Amino acid sequence: MGSIKIAPSVLSADMANLKGELDKIAGADYVHFDVMDGHFTGNLTFGVDILKAVKHSTNVPVDAHLMVSNPDETVDWYADAGADMITVHYEASTHLHRTLTHLQQRGVKAGVVLNPATPVCVLESIIDVVDMVLLMSVNPGFGGQSFIPGTIAKLHELKAMCERHGVSPMIEVDGGISSKNIAEVVKAGASVLVAGSAVFKSEDPAAEVALLQKLGNEAAQEA
Repeated sequence: MGSIKIAPSVLSADMANLKGELDKIAGADYVHFDVMDGHFTGNLTFGVDILKAVKHSTNVPVDAHLMVSNPDETVDWYADAGADMITVHYEASTHLHRTLTHLQQRGVKAGVVLNPATPVCVLESIIDVVDMVLLMSVNPGFGGQSFIPGTIAKLHELKAMCERHGVSPMIEVDGGISSKNIAEVVKAGASVLVAGSAVFKSEDPAAEVALLQKLGNEAAQEA
């Protein structure tokens, strides 16, 4: 397994001090950017203008997670705004293969997201295409939720599927990640970890990112 990547979620950042908050996580591997439209989820967060502001304020690549009801029609908005990677929900995308390959043709890494209740088996026909699979370890909509333990079994199942297909997409986990459980999640197969509250609500976000990277890479060596 390669190096473990940490993606702090700006959902937990102080948006009144966006540039300062992003400066604190300059050592991260991705900025996780949660887009919620108030329809697919019960919350409304960020749009294209905030993504442009993030891109203007940091050199860290942006991982845009579209929790929207119409991702097939809106992915280009976020690609145009500079997202380096875009993930769309299996549950919301009517033309998933077309949307993912379209993004890749544009030079954007493309991934698919599964909600906690969605089984991994639905990826069998698309796993050869994706750059990343994101498993939600909380129900999407709000930050600060607790990690759903069943995610570990889904990670093992996903890793087995990837091995059967001879592919190695990035495997991201989003929700309830902290220094207390990152080792278990990495050993189960995750390579990109989203951490919102654990990073931005800590006393020293830069140190917390470094700690998560250290713990994650140590766990990967043991896996």
